[in-house]
Amino acid sequence: MVLDLIIGIIVIVIIVILLAVIISTYNGLVGARNKVKNAWSQIDVQLKRRIDLIPNLVETVKGYASHEKGVFTEITEARSGLMNATTVKDVETANNQLTTALKSLFAVAENYPDLKASDNFKDLQNKLSETEDKIAYSRQFYNDTVLMYNNKCQMFPSNIFASLFNFNEADFFQANETDRATPSVEF
Repeated sequence: MVLDLIIGIIVIVIIVILLAVIISTYNGLVGARNKVKNAWSQIDVQLKRRIDLIPNLVETVKGYASHEKGVFTEITEARSGLMNATTVKDVETANNQLTTALKSLFAVAENYPDLKASDNFKDLQNKLSETEDKIAYSRQFYNDTVLMYNNKCQMFPSNIFASLFNFNEADFFQANETDRATPSVEF
């Protein structure tokens, strides 16, 4: 009788411990997935800010460099692509295209000393530079968060629950191929 009671208590304790582990693991996966979503939304906020700054920048440059239509068209198309991107890979590709287009715009601006001296252009350029820094930080934070989440999805015992409850690994935000290239420096 006493032995049956002790065995019953041990079984109940083991079941409670197993339930606590399952609940803790599941909640950890949900929390990690939500952190990834939050980190992605921070990137999205900065990309939206960047998208909002670009028309003002383009209009400022247009006043000085009206014959540079190809650059303006490229920026408009890249901006539109970024606004319509939905997945991490789509945003990554569109963001890289927009970055390349903006580099072209600033190269055009170098040819116009009056434009470079314009307070409006300087202000927009500074705001865009600040936004680029925030995007870089947000991408780093996002990738750190994705790493933690993916680790939970891959490591035992949480990988069992991840596959059981369809917690899929998240994609990292990758650098543009041209950003990885070694810059050439000439004197």
